[in-house]
Amino acid sequence: MDLQLKGRTAIVLASTKGLGKATALSLAREGANVAISGRDEAALAAVSREIEQASGQAPLAVVTDVTKAADIERLVKETVDRFGTVDILINNAGGPAAGTFDQMTDELWQQAFELNLLSFVRAIRAVLPHMRKQRFGRIVNFASSSFKQPIENLILSNTFRTGIIGLAKTLSAELGPDGILINTVGPGRIATDRVAFLDAVKAQNTGLSVDEVRQQAESLIPLGRYGEPEEFARVVTFLASPANSYVTGQSILVDGGMVKAI
Repeated sequence: MDLQLKGRTAIVLASTKGLGKATALSLAREGANVAISGRDEAALAAVSREIEQASGQAPLAVVTDVTKAADIERLVKETVDRFGTVDILINNAGGPAAGTFDQMTDELWQQAFELNLLSFVRAIRAVLPHMRKQRFGRIVNFASSSFKQPIENLILSNTFRTGIIGLAKTLSAELGPDGILINTVGPGRIATDRVAFLDAVKAQNTGLSVDEVRQQAESLIPLGRYGEPEEFARVVTFLASPANSYVTGQSILVDGGMVKAI
């Protein structure tokens, strides 16, 4: 299938590791112009070199803290200055603090809101003028399998990832007439640093080893293993492409069959 991504321009938030990095690589390999972002300048430089080696074209790398509105606006401006427009927005951010309701302070709630929901709102707001002008756009939000099934000890993530679904479903109706499609993708147990951290937290809380925690988790996945970031990225790349011409407002899991909800 030709995804028709050659020459299209994509912004990928939080793309120095994990799912963001895998998605940036996937888009670049399909011929898209890619703007990568993250807080660590050295990590950005390393990922930029990796993408250039893999795809033959150098991405734009912009130091960005997604909780800062000015940083997001600068990222979009530099992308448009470099490539002329923005066709694709991949909304991504690190996960919030783990813990139960009684452990969460007002400060932690506010931090999670700004990181995992308001950052998406601001990024969408920043790219919409360009997408509306050309009457084309693709927006893909990264969330979590918790939008179908809450995850124990992750109340902040469970709350704000679900908010992303409401945002995207509402926007799919508002933006459809402008040729802009928006979808949300929820990873299950994908082998990233974030999942490794959560496994370590669970191991500490239960007295199990990290290997035992992972084995327990894998036993609940019909495919019997954690997914790879590249497997997740392939789904995102299709949804972000012109080849996706009729899927919008949807929430899709990439979880190896782990979540049992219909």
